[in-house]
Amino acid sequence: MGFLRIRTTVDERPGRLASLASALAERGGNILGLSVQSDTGGTVDEFVADIPAGPGVVREALEAAGGREVRVVPATAHELTDEPTRVLLLASRLRTMPWRLPELLAELLRADDARWIYGDAVSDLPDPTRLVVPVAAKRAVRLRRAELPFTLTEAARAAALARLAQPAAGQMGVERAVKLSDGVEVTVRPLTSIYREAVRDLHDRCSPESRRFRYFTAMPTLPPHMFDRLCDRNRGHSLVAGHDGQVVAMANLMFTPDPGIAEMAFLVEDRWQGRGLGVAMARMLVRAARDLGYAEVRATMLSDNARMRRLLVSLGATLGYTDDPGVVEARLPVGAMAAV
Repeated sequence: MGFLRIRTTVDERPGRLASLASALAERGGNILGLSVQSDTGGTVDEFVADIPAGPGVVREALEAAGGREVRVVPATAHELTDEPTRVLLLASRLRTMPWRLPELLAELLRADDARWIYGDAVSDLPDPTRLVVPVAAKRAVRLRRAELPFTLTEAARAAALARLAQPAAGQMGVERAVKLSDGVEVTVRPLTSIYREAVRDLHDRCSPESRRFRYFTAMPTLPPHMFDRLCDRNRGHSLVAGHDGQVVAMANLMFTPDPGIAEMAFLVEDRWQGRGLGVAMARMLVRAARDLGYAEVRATMLSDNARMRRLLVSLGATLGYTDDPGVVEARLPVGAMAAV
């Protein structure tokens, strides 16, 4: 049959990828490329393979091996180009010709069509075969690809490439002043070990309910090992908001073993809640996740945490229940906030 691009959604279980590879090998397939992506329905494994079997046979084999939503489309030898090299070349071209962003995004994701859109069209209804990449307020690039729906990971890749065509943003490690809804100004900085006592005092001032919403238990203090973990830049990116010599809020973005996914959580002192501080820090965390290459940010919260639920929904997150009926999970695609 020749070269095929094969994509399937799988449950994250040990040995699942090996089962899929064995199924292709049994049909005479030679896997020449592999990527693992995050998407709303689970983890997506994508193969480029030289295989004599037809698409129908390949689809049946992978479904029998545990694959879901299997899609098989023709590929070419050109698609075997080293992927990091290909992306770097696209980035180099974009730096010299930013006006060609739609064309280069189409090359990046192998889309059928790409064009600028403006105004209300930027907020088109969701369609898995259409990807809208925000570039600025009321300005975006819309991509279409009929045979393979776009994944969250591809949305994150597109957002990262689009950043090269935009003005440079402030670095994550630089402090930033934030004016709240009542006009009061706070300063947001990266969390480091020098804030150990200030974070302890923050926990002391928070009500048991605020601590319960953050930790699922009314934790009176933050254990030293947990504080050290939040400060570890190899494990995440955390922020603190300060006013008048006190830390009044803490926001944490933690890396996870799941490909392309990070988790965030917040603790805001009671008297600072409802003033826009949580939203401002959430946006900073999402921007940090985007710049670090994540496709999706997730947050788990108690079902009675109405304030947190409203905050995340306002940013575009979708809510769903977990195996624990008292716990809700929010999922926010990072690419949707590329221009925030």
